Formats: sequence, structure tokens, C-alpha cells
Amino acid sequence: MSLLVIAEHDNAGLKAATLNAVTAAAKIGGEIHVLVAGANCGAVAEQVAKVAGVAKVKLADAAHYGDQTAENLAALIVAEVANAAAGYTHIIAAATSNGKNTLPRVAALLDVAQISEIISVIDADTFVRPIYAGNALATVKSSDATKVITVRTTGFDAAAATGGSAAVEAIAAGPDLGQSKLMSRELTKSARPELAAAKIIVSGGRGMGNGENYHALLEPLADKLGAALGASRAAVDAGFVPNDYQVGQTGKIVAPQLYIAIGISGAIQHLAGMKDSKVIVAINKDPDAPIFQVADYGLVADLFQAVPELVAGL
Repeated sequence: MSLLVIAEHDNAGLKAATLNAVTAAAKIGGEIHVLVAGANCGAVAEQVAKVAGVAKVKLADAAHYGDQTAENLAALIVAEVANAAAGYTHIIAAATSNGKNTLPRVAALLDVAQISEIISVIDADTFVRPIYAGNALATVKSSDATKVITVRTTGFDAAAATGGSAAVEAIAAGPDLGQSKLMSRELTKSARPELAAAKIIVSGGRGMGNGENYHALLEPLADKLGAALGASRAAVDAGFVPNDYQVGQTGKIVAPQLYIAIGISGAIQHLAGMKDSKVIVAINKDPDAPIFQVADYGLVADLFQAVPELVAGL
């Protein structure tokens, strides 16, 4: 049994989410191959080759894979499934924006069902995934010859980035389908950790009042803790911060060592994105706020007084 994991990268370095997908593949069992598709991305392939548990790295290096558009990447994956000598039984990617964009196309082209955002593996055919905003878990068994799976990264530990010695095999690039073209990217640059991979996250909600309060109160706390900044959907919708700060069902799913929720009431869609955090601290002036039901430590207080006192005490 062979499994194909789709590497997520920026043509220079491997994204951490791929390591969680490799762990999920290892739990399914079988020989793990990783597909690296990009432009001038040989360094990424060498990095993947060192990941523990990877048996082979397949490298497709061509200019039209540089932006990793879903149409070209999906066609390449389907071609690899067709060309593989033994056939791939599982196609796996992290449930990131890229994974969610590409793998449904792969499933449609293969005429199989996709199994989305698994958090546990029971056996090679059976998986557990959250439903109803994480309030229930569904056990799904698939009889498809090829399983197309996205992995919720918070459900699996990252595979060791070193210790492996996989061979790198160059494969033929598919044609440029020309169905889409990336025109530009607007990237948020920050010295703070990336939200999805941060060990500590400080999040603000509607209770911050406005964007100026959000930055004035939370940035000093995040700097003291070496934390990433997050936000509830309400704060994003109100324009306090950009949408790449959003934590929740329609934002980023996170599970840091410490999650500090400030001025966040705890709507279901937000809880779905952070309730697996190891330790949750909530500061809210409403003692009946739903966030306190999942918090390990709760402080009923005025955040405009409590947060500066917390920063001063650190």
C-alpha cells in the first residue's frame, strides 16, 4: 500500500503543516511518498527527503507550478495516481487553504468522495472527523479504491523534520492548463510567529471596541509572551484586523500550548477553531460568556484595566 502526501511549500522551504499530514499518513500505514510541485524547488525536495517516515520524494519542477494553482496541481496529482506502478490508495494533504482548494478537484477528477479534516485514523478505510462545528465527531468508512483526505493539523503531531533519508525522484511535469493565473499576492509581514504554528496566541474580540484598542492593548502582551495575534470573526468583520488573523471554523484552526481570549464571548464558530488548545485563558467582563465554559482559567474583569496590569506584571 502506497500513500501520496502533497507537500505545501513556498518554493524555498517546506510548510510545517506538511509534517502533520505525514504523521497522519504514517498512522494509516504503508509506504509514504511525498509530491513536491513547484518552480526551482529542489531545496524543498531535499528538505522533505530528511523527514522521518518518508520513503520517496517525487519532484515536479516547472515554471507553471511556481504559484501552485489548484487546476495544474490537481491534474498532476491525478496523473501520478494513474501512472503509479502499484497505485496510490490514499492522497493526503493538510486542511490548509491550499489543501482545501486542491484536493476537492482531485476527488472530482477521480470520481471519489473526499474525506475532509480528519482528526484520527482508526484503520486504512476508517477515519474520525468533526461535524457541527466540532460539537460532534463522525466516524467515516470509505470503500473507494483511492481515498482523498485532508488532515486537520491540530489532530496530529508533526513528524520529525530530520532523521529520514528518502530518495528524490524527478517526474515529468504535466501541461500548463492555463485555466487560472495568479496576478498578485498581498502578504502580511510580521516578526511574530505564524498564527497556525504558534505555541502561544493572544486573541481579541468585539470587546476590544475598535482596532486602535486592539493594537494598543494586545500587541504589548503578545510581544512580552512571544505570541501570535489572533481575533474572533466579529473583530475581523468590524475591521479591527485583517481576516488572516481570524481564528474559528471559517478562519484558522489552532491548538497552541496557551490561548488567551480577550474580549471574546465564545461563539460556537470561534470555539470550533481553538477549543483544542492545551491551556485556555479568558478575560471577559460578562461572567456568563460561553468562553468560560471551555476556559481553564477565567478572569471576570474589565479588559481595559486587566490587560495593562497583566503586561506590567510580566
